[in-house]
Amino acid sequence: MEASSPQKTWRWMLIAAIAPIAWGSTYVVTAQLLPPESPLWGSVLRALPAGLLLLALPARETGRRLPRGAWWWRSAVLGVLNVGAFFILIYLAAQLLPSSLAAMLMATSPAVMMLLAWPLLRERPHVLSLIGAVLGFAGVTLMLATGTAAANPGGVIASLAAMTMSSVGFVLTKRWGGDVPLLSLTAWQLTAGGLAIVPVALLVEGLPPTLSGSELLGFAYLTLIATAVAYVAWFSALRHLGAGAVGLTGLLNPVTGVLLGAAIASEAFTGAQLLGMALVLLGITLGQPFARRLPPHISMGWPFARHSRMPPSTVEATSPEAASNSAAARARAF
Repeated sequence: MEASSPQKTWRWMLIAAIAPIAWGSTYVVTAQLLPPESPLWGSVLRALPAGLLLLALPARETGRRLPRGAWWWRSAVLGVLNVGAFFILIYLAAQLLPSSLAAMLMATSPAVMMLLAWPLLRERPHVLSLIGAVLGFAGVTLMLATGTAAANPGGVIASLAAMTMSSVGFVLTKRWGGDVPLLSLTAWQLTAGGLAIVPVALLVEGLPPTLSGSELLGFAYLTLIATAVAYVAWFSALRHLGAGAVGLTGLLNPVTGVLLGAAIASEAFTGAQLLGMALVLLGITLGQPFARRLPPHISMGWPFARHSRMPPSTVEATSPEAASNSAAARARAF
């Protein structure tokens, strides 16, 4: 259900923004603090402790500790889509593609979430939301395009598969999870997703790595902030905003990565990247519900919308009785 006022929309936008900003910070944390040779075990150590930590919270906070009935298989499905398979495919994409190209492919996620939300949630995409998705993708491309990216077919497939699976998982989370306590819903997915990665990590990387003090500190940040807090914020926003609106805020992920890369890792920051960020922010804003009130009568069905309003002058000029009723309505409004 979408927020009913611009103020509430802004509040849930800010809550949704916590997730992509935290996810965007993982690039710098991973590069500066974590062992580069064990990305799959890194995914396990990021997701599984976060899920178990949320499960360990008092029952009065989480609502219920363990799934019941259909939620056993639903938790497994959502955990694989949103965490397990997603992390593995992102790992493959990172091995086969330049990070800029992988991020640009992931930037198509808002449009995919909008299209999936139409049949699964009956959330019809709005023209402004689609325009926002296009602008956001253009902004991400402008920020990250280097002109030297080689498109490995396997990497492209892995990146698009990761994007599609997570988009499906987020939409299904919104469809299925409305009556489940938020912390429980998040905990089940993170735990199931983390467990799903363990056999792949054992097969590809062997035993878990031994961690130093700085690496433990990095994983603590990833577990608590970039995973537990981020996923709770993301799923919370999905309950109050449309899937497309939340998906668009995900474009803050590459924005955060670029800003932190320039600030902490001394990476180059150009005017083109600044323009790209402006396009991303404009796209996110256009995709929010309150933006639809600015240009009236715009919808996917325009100009064949089922409902239209007559101009006030036409209503008032129809008859003396209509004019009187209109004046009375205006008086009651004050």
